[in-house]
Amino acid sequence: MVKTLALKLTPEVAFDAAALKEAALRAAHFPPQADLEVRVEKRSIDARSRRQVWVHVDVSFHPASEALPPRIQMPQYPDVRDKAEVVIVGAGPAGLFAALRVIELGFKPVVLERGKDVRARRRDLAAINKAHTVDPDSNYCFGEGGAGTYSDGKLYTRSKKRGDIRRILEIFVAHGATEEILVDAHPHIGTNKLPKIVAALRQRILDAGGEVHFETKVSSFLLEGDEMKGVITEKGETFTGLGVILATGHSARDIFEQLHRQGIKIEAKPFALGVRVEHAQQFIDRMQYHCPVERGPYLPASSYSLVAQTQWKGKQRGVFSFCMCPGGFIVPAATSPGELVVNGMSPSRRDSKYANSGIVVAVELEDLADYAHFGPLAAMRFQQDVEKAIWQAGGESQVAPAQRLLDFVSHKVSEELLPTSYQPGLKSVDMHQVLPPFIAQRLKQGFQLFNQKMQGYLTNEAQMIGVESRTSSPVRIPRDRESFEHIEIKRLYPSAEGAGYAGGIMSAAMDGERCAEKLLAKYAAKTSTPAVK
Repeated sequence: MVKTLALKLTPEVAFDAAALKEAALRAAHFPPQADLEVRVEKRSIDARSRRQVWVHVDVSFHPASEALPPRIQMPQYPDVRDKAEVVIVGAGPAGLFAALRVIELGFKPVVLERGKDVRARRRDLAAINKAHTVDPDSNYCFGEGGAGTYSDGKLYTRSKKRGDIRRILEIFVAHGATEEILVDAHPHIGTNKLPKIVAALRQRILDAGGEVHFETKVSSFLLEGDEMKGVITEKGETFTGLGVILATGHSARDIFEQLHRQGIKIEAKPFALGVRVEHAQQFIDRMQYHCPVERGPYLPASSYSLVAQTQWKGKQRGVFSFCMCPGGFIVPAATSPGELVVNGMSPSRRDSKYANSGIVVAVELEDLADYAHFGPLAAMRFQQDVEKAIWQAGGESQVAPAQRLLDFVSHKVSEELLPTSYQPGLKSVDMHQVLPPFIAQRLKQGFQLFNQKMQGYLTNEAQMIGVESRTSSPVRIPRDRESFEHIEIKRLYPSAEGAGYAGGIMSAAMDGERCAEKLLAKYAAKTSTPAVK
């Protein structure tokens, strides 16, 4: 029987294989020369103590003479090239994992992606950063892998009910991710490694007989009464199947508009909007790890999570950190010319000298009375207007408006900005003049409250860069809670972030899988292909 043990270790021991083995054998009362392999099963960092950072490690012991049991179970992907088809719109995490699940269940996915494959996409990202040219179909949000490909690559979620988290992690490992993501409490792949993994997921779909079509933009939906029969592309192609899984991401505004034009019910949805705040990573390390100078060679770049409640004009709203990227970069994430959006990402080693996080304000529909006439597109139109104003304030390019943090709170334009990871460059601006007042005032309160929780956070050695507006979809595509099917249109399965039901790689992937399962459970029996069990 395999013996397991929970240990509390210093970073120097926890992250050194030889020292860890010695400590584990000693704690388990095995002799130092025991013929055993020690394997880390779980690992998490505990920086709550101001005196010492601890690492909690769960280890297992195995006879050295035997092969270690595999960490993952590879799903079986049968040949489905002649099976009934499921149309999947979008090749982000939800779309790709929906496609893999469709294959597992014995059916053929047909994935339609408006953007380019992951390799070709890089040239368009370079054009945004260097030439400030935004391709509306190929950018940091659109293209193979969706927004998740060129992002921080975080693989954790607070949602425990969407599906099997371990299963998703194992599929990532089977397609090239390191096994460390099965161990760490807050797993992370990194933007430099995600492209190869995404390409491997696509190849798996193709090898099983599925289809993936790039630069294939859906322009309308093929409806017969209250049933969705398929989609029509901008090039005039028609794709039909057992049903349509709509996994377009939170920035597919043209899809929301087309749904509305065709009378398919959508709803305005609360979201959050704010800025990216950038500190020196060493500064965050000192605050979080309580180290006098540097964190040392063993500890990873530290992160933070902050939340505060603010009051303005009698209304309480949350201000919170979002998608914190230790050792990362701020990138331009606009999806159309004439707008400016920023986002954050980190490479696998998180070795940039900068740390950044979205600091955003909850936006409720009652805050948008001036946009009510837009109906279900109200929050989206507000989001667009803010992004346009930010673009104009930066000089009508991808140069981003920015202000030092203490200057912002003091209503003082920064005479000089700090060095930044944001490649297109920064322009000193009074952010109170370009952000909506209810956003700016709440951010000001939020920074002051954050400084009470994390002493030193509010400093002119940090700066805010705008605007972080793509936190989640400003539109919800309503679906039945049990069946996941659209509440009015049969065979339409809105999925993940673009439909307002998930946030981040993991929850989107699980939601895509669930949509595939629900669709096939209901409609597979109506084909000649064996029904889902």
